[in-house]
Amino acid sequence: MPARGGDESRNELSGAAHEVVQAGLVSGGIHFHGPRRPEDGVPRQLPADAPGFVNRRAELDQLDLLLPDGEAGRTTAPCVVVGTAGVGKTSLAVHWAHRMAPRFPDGQLYVNLHGYDPGPLVTPDQALERFLRALNVPGAQIPADLESRAALFRSLLAGRRMLVVLDNAATVGQVRPLLPGSGECLTLITSRSRLSGLVARDGARRVTLGVLPEQEAVRLLRSLAAGHRGPDDDAELDELARLCARLPLALRIAAERAISRPTAPLHDLIEELRDESALWDALTAGDDDDADAVRSVFAWSYRALSKDASRLFRLLGLHPGREFGSAAAAALADVPVSRARRLLDDLAGAHLLEQPRPDRYEFHDLLRAYATDQARTEESAETARAALDRAVRWYAGCADRAVRVLAPGHRRPPAEEPGVAIPEFTSPEDASQWFERERVNLVAAVRAAEAAGLHEAAWRLPALLRGIYAGRNQFDDWFATSTIGLGAARASGDRHAEADMLESLGKAHTQSARRAEGIRFQLAALDLRRELGDRAGELASTNAVGMAHLRGHELEQALRMFERTRRLATGAEDEYWIAVSTNGIANVHLGLEGFEEAAGLLRDAVRRYTRLGSPGGRGDALRGLSHAHRGLGRPDDALGFVEEALAIAHEHGNRAWQAYWSLELGRVEADLGLPSEALVTLQRAAALQRRLGDHAREAEVIDATGAVYSALDRADEAVGFHRLAANSFRELDDRWQWAVALDHLATALDRCGSDEAGDRRAEAADLLAAFSDPVAQRIRARLLEP
Repeated sequence: MPARGGDESRNELSGAAHEVVQAGLVSGGIHFHGPRRPEDGVPRQLPADAPGFVNRRAELDQLDLLLPDGEAGRTTAPCVVVGTAGVGKTSLAVHWAHRMAPRFPDGQLYVNLHGYDPGPLVTPDQALERFLRALNVPGAQIPADLESRAALFRSLLAGRRMLVVLDNAATVGQVRPLLPGSGECLTLITSRSRLSGLVARDGARRVTLGVLPEQEAVRLLRSLAAGHRGPDDDAELDELARLCARLPLALRIAAERAISRPTAPLHDLIEELRDESALWDALTAGDDDDADAVRSVFAWSYRALSKDASRLFRLLGLHPGREFGSAAAAALADVPVSRARRLLDDLAGAHLLEQPRPDRYEFHDLLRAYATDQARTEESAETARAALDRAVRWYAGCADRAVRVLAPGHRRPPAEEPGVAIPEFTSPEDASQWFERERVNLVAAVRAAEAAGLHEAAWRLPALLRGIYAGRNQFDDWFATSTIGLGAARASGDRHAEADMLESLGKAHTQSARRAEGIRFQLAALDLRRELGDRAGELASTNAVGMAHLRGHELEQALRMFERTRRLATGAEDEYWIAVSTNGIANVHLGLEGFEEAAGLLRDAVRRYTRLGSPGGRGDALRGLSHAHRGLGRPDDALGFVEEALAIAHEHGNRAWQAYWSLELGRVEADLGLPSEALVTLQRAAALQRRLGDHAREAEVIDATGAVYSALDRADEAVGFHRLAANSFRELDDRWQWAVALDHLATALDRCGSDEAGDRRAEAADLLAAFSDPVAQRIRARLLEP
């Protein structure tokens, strides 16, 4: 903590309510600046360059023309690389992007839109969420609707030099919302479609990629086989290239097949492939010669696999996500992880799988479709369903382990241990890294379980994941999985699970500033738990409804729910919920400015939490005691309580606790006559809340910062902070805090001699008319005084 004493500070404010808080030394100023890329974290999302990339000189030259005079981004026109499946569009785009990366110093964004995968394509909403997170926008700051997301994305890229690669796009509608608006950015798109709408309306340039010329196809075969086989006859290489339709994907697979049999004459391999092609021609309509050639090469390579490798290959076609690790593959195939790793190496060596990173594998979309077809042909419906069930249960087992570390207080449903080993997470960092790596797969697993009618798995995994989502505000995933979970719980007839999913949706709505919807879901969960006689669940739901009311300053309703929670907990002799409800009742009394009564309740809560060994509860009760003593005019005592609370937060490395309790410390320091320390503390609290994505509490910190400047008789600067806070609360429709910030703003405007003060007082008074508690009515009466 900084040394106490001294009150010199300078502040500069610019920007709007969506902006990031950043600060240097108080003597140098606290600044509210717009979003900036982190100095140590420019997004560089390009996949690895294709190994042994050769040829395509003419197409690379066409792409180079996008950067006239060697300078980046002199046009906003996107470029579309089009061509048939397997022709090498992605390899060309990624290879060129790596060459040009230095021309785009602000970073490179990449997304595979999976427009032609057997599974669902990536929607523009999903792609924008990934891009915005890569640009350091917290989850709670990401707008809910597509148009707003696209507008924020364009705003963040304005003035930057970035390369955006949109791979495997299916339609113009999938792409258009992802286009930057800045002339300093360039968008490179790959697609099997010509995307004529982008050319006609958006001025996109098109580079058409055909099959390799015969000489270049042979050159690719020779370069891949170099050092692994003796010299092969040119005529035979020509024939092999023709059988592969001169498509790079097929050529790479064929070359690997030849490498795996270094002593076999190429003629023998060609005869095998020719026989496979004849068989495929007999089984298909033959409308697409290129597609038939590729599938012939797939079949030729697939039939050469060992029995175990071919089984794993087709089962991987059932994996719910597009990327996977060896442990997930092992669960799918019901084999030891060590065995799965060896088989995955075999598949990657045969170019039937790609390995973009250590222990991460994925299919080319054509190969995924082929693997899925083989699973449907060669696996019974029962064995396919069992494989998917094993995979989903593995993800649930891992999620259970992660939740234990990331959200130890979360009430978890019992999880069945899968047969395959699941990771042990030794730290929150380990668990977080696993979650981020598997995040897309977790949502896909829930969707796949729903589609397969695996109802129990489809609600159990969301019930686990809400413990993680609640701390990260990943609302898209949270709403999607919990909505599926609710339907699955109802389909399975498990009413306890239904209540869990209602509670999860209630919490998600409350945290995403949709408090009325949150209360509706929580009340539905509460009714169901009462009907079921689920006393522990009823306690949780009753308290959750109370917390939602408390956040909206609906004090009478909050008090009623907390007192009901305490009665139920006392009857059940549940010490934890007695402590929680006591703390909740105390917070209502803090809102009513009943500081003596609140202090007594909070001391009781501290004792109970201490006996229970609940550091989070104890810390929050200490934070409340600080508030109470500050209200009683005893800031020295308050300081001791809040510093004890923050010591708990730092000991446990919990940023959410640090952020919320630091707001109280800043207010205590202000009451102690230490404005410089208060400003530093509040800046830190605002930065933490911004990273956590809690926009409402961030705005509380901003409003408190304005109060410090008012105390320093620097009303003009206070006006800026209070206006920023009021705008934020208005956007959140948080009417209590909005009115409080407007009251503070009016006071600061009065000191500046502004005529606007009367309008802001009237606006605050109108908002406060909806609140019946004595504190609200007293403030309203003061605002209405002539």
